[in-house]
Amino acid sequence: MSAVAELAPVEPVSQAQPAAGELRALFHKESQATRRTAARPGLYIAVVIYLLFAFSDILLVPDVAPYTIAARLAVGVTALLTLETLLLFNAPTKWLDITCAGAIIFGYIGWLVPTSFSSNQESVSYYMVFGTIFMMSANLFFTFQFRFSVVTSAIILCILYAVNYFIPSSFIYKLVFGAFYISCFVFTSYINWKLNRERYNVFLNALEARNQHREATERGVALLKLSRTDPLTGLENRRAVDERLRDLWNNWQLYGSTFAVLLIDVDFFKRFNDHYGHQKGDRCLIEVADSLRHLVEQRNAAIGRYGGEEFIVLAQLKRLEDVVALSEEIRQTVEALGVIHNERRDGTQVVTVSIGAAFTRDQPGAKLERIIQEADRALYLAKADGRNCVHLFDPNDPQTSDESENIAALLKIAIERELVSLVFQPIANMRTGKVEAMEALMRLTMPDGTAVPPGLFIPVAERTGLILELGRWAIRTACRELMSSEHIRTISVNVSPVQLKAPGFAASVAAALGEAGVTGDRLALEITEGLEMEMHSDVLRCISDLKLLGIKVWLDDFGTGFAGLSWLRLIDFDTVKIDRSFLHDCGTPRGRAMFQDIVGLLRNRGPKILVEGVENEQQLELLRRLNIDHAQGFHVGRPAPAERIRALFEAPKRQRTA
Repeated sequence: MSAVAELAPVEPVSQAQPAAGELRALFHKESQATRRTAARPGLYIAVVIYLLFAFSDILLVPDVAPYTIAARLAVGVTALLTLETLLLFNAPTKWLDITCAGAIIFGYIGWLVPTSFSSNQESVSYYMVFGTIFMMSANLFFTFQFRFSVVTSAIILCILYAVNYFIPSSFIYKLVFGAFYISCFVFTSYINWKLNRERYNVFLNALEARNQHREATERGVALLKLSRTDPLTGLENRRAVDERLRDLWNNWQLYGSTFAVLLIDVDFFKRFNDHYGHQKGDRCLIEVADSLRHLVEQRNAAIGRYGGEEFIVLAQLKRLEDVVALSEEIRQTVEALGVIHNERRDGTQVVTVSIGAAFTRDQPGAKLERIIQEADRALYLAKADGRNCVHLFDPNDPQTSDESENIAALLKIAIERELVSLVFQPIANMRTGKVEAMEALMRLTMPDGTAVPPGLFIPVAERTGLILELGRWAIRTACRELMSSEHIRTISVNVSPVQLKAPGFAASVAAALGEAGVTGDRLALEITEGLEMEMHSDVLRCISDLKLLGIKVWLDDFGTGFAGLSWLRLIDFDTVKIDRSFLHDCGTPRGRAMFQDIVGLLRNRGPKILVEGVENEQQLELLRRLNIDHAQGFHVGRPAPAERIRALFEAPKRQRTA
């Protein structure tokens, strides 16, 4: 499912306004809670006031006061007990309303009947005016629905009129008190109608406020999700992943809950995008993301998109074996998708991923950023190992350990502190036997003089980008140190794929040649046939610019990668260096046959052939029989500083002069 389908709509869909009848029904339903809450205090207050009127009974109708007081007590206690029983058994709200209304009516009857038997009829006639209080109670003291309160107060009104009719009094008295009863009924009913109308308006306002709050909350949740979600794949974005990573890190620091970080990179995705188009590239990422999400969620882990074609998985695991197992399962899952990728140059025809994993471990000065750096270093090695593989960070491996960080720091100051230098290895012409060229090889030493192997510091320089500055230094130094000698015709310098992709590389080489005062045809740049070299337009354009300067372009380590034939088809190399492994395999018939096949292939393409790794006379004799153009190796000459190389060429000249 695409991210658009998951996230849309961000705006909450406006709900249709309910009809008036539905709103009334909803109002009555929601008002039940208010009526239930108001029933108990309302009835208790009414009963207390009702009992306090016993003092009026004693003053106005003392002859029947014992009966009226008894009636008051009976009605009040019965009403309260009935209400408490209903509340205890959670009876419907309508029964609470009926109980309160019944208490009003029977309270009025219980007071009125004994009072009507009093011998003081004049006091009774005036005492009847207090009957309107019961009418008011139905409309004002309780939160009855309007129709229910009107019915209750109407019953009180009818009883008042019936009693008023039988009490001996004048017509004017009956007329005045009758009008008073009607007025009280109309007035209190109107007040009750207004109160219920106001309650309804308050309900509507509250309902609108709740709807707005809900919509605002939903909108806020949607916007928060959008801000934490990758718009293409629907996975968590880098911001959300960083927050989740911080929580895992804190839990590990506080409670020792170990976890792993897996960085997943889609192999050769740029080539996929360039060939199939960005839309298909997006669909590829979505398909990979969906498959990984399904797998990772089953493992109770989290996944996010960490970059263009890079994903990250955070998993709470307890053992290194579990980290490797999860990583391998992810790799196999993506490969099993079978997304066609015919533009790869490593023999695989489907989309795959490389995975670098790091696991929490006790270490001094541990920081959150370090585990990401460790996973990134492991991913770099997984890609360097041929891609479509898993590499777990190993603190004891100098390629991934903290030692590489020390080397990176050393490389930053290497040129300034003169810790980096060049040595030169001779390349002999097989026909004349004379040294015709030199290969410049970079060396690095620590401040204490300890040598750092090229296989260790070159990958670090490429990973950190420091190879750009080191490469420019190497070309300038080679031109300055040896090209000034007329005895050395050609100097070859290795260049990294990172350098060829860098803008302005050809211009920087031209500037170095100008500073040394030599022509471009005396410089050869060796391009390694490795997996990191991709045949995109920037690299091809750079090579074309270099050849326009007269610079020779050599293909190094031919046969060790997957792109050699493609490079031979696209680029007119001046020289191709056959990797030493093929020469060393010539001790077997099969190895010699393969070596001869490679030589035949290259001879048909036209470039000069250079074989490296010559270590004895037998190997050198084999190269003579096969008419190889050039040879390089310890048997031809070991790498040496520029001073020693110049001395070797100048010694015969001094002897001839003497």
